[in-house]
Amino acid sequence: MSFKKILGDGSNFGIKISYKEQKKPRGLPEAFIIGENFIKNDSVALILGDNFFYGQGFTKRLSEITKKNIGSTIFAYNVNNPEKYGIVKFNKNNKILNIEEKPIRPKTSFAITGLYFFDKKVVQISKGIKPSKRGELEIVDVLKKYLKNNKIKLEFIGRGGAWLDAGSPKDLFDASQYVATIEERQGLKIACLEEIAFNKGWINKNTIKNRIKFYGKCDYSDYLKNIL
Repeated sequence: MSFKKILGDGSNFGIKISYKEQKKPRGLPEAFIIGENFIKNDSVALILGDNFFYGQGFTKRLSEITKKNIGSTIFAYNVNNPEKYGIVKFNKNNKILNIEEKPIRPKTSFAITGLYFFDKKVVQISKGIKPSKRGELEIVDVLKKYLKNNKIKLEFIGRGGAWLDAGSPKDLFDASQYVATIEERQGLKIACLEEIAFNKGWINKNTIKNRIKFYGKCDYSDYLKNIL
């Protein structure tokens, strides 16, 4: 696994990382079933690996959400092609009225992003839903359960933030161009894990030196040297 090769057990970033593999594509909610022993009585976040989020103050918002452990929180983003996504309809008070998966005639242009927060009940809810026609458990069905129980909250990624879906070669290229432009302009890396861990006090300079050796001669190592 590429993730495991790069991230390891998390000790290089001052955290603990464990892994569970989904053997076959049975849908996103199976992640909660596979991770049941990890979740236990805690709240949990699900982030799609091909989604990119960026925006000033976004980290603080996420931190505040993680302190809550009741219901679910999802993020919406205005798009010009909502028929390609799961979409959310809401009223003037931002109360969710309906959730649809890739509707032919969308009633709203707000897509549901690949970032979800749930309380511990998500495990049992995921176990209780049935596979769709394509034979997978659908995250939309989980969200509808929370909606039915009035336990779901809607947040927005506004015009100052970015959500990019990098699931296709073109989308990945566009996301890469976006990151490259910002990093070149600012001279700062977006989400450099070692930098984040160092600023949080989770690792020290020796750990960063070891990471430089791990990466070898490259621009990323040069960036880590500047941190030192």
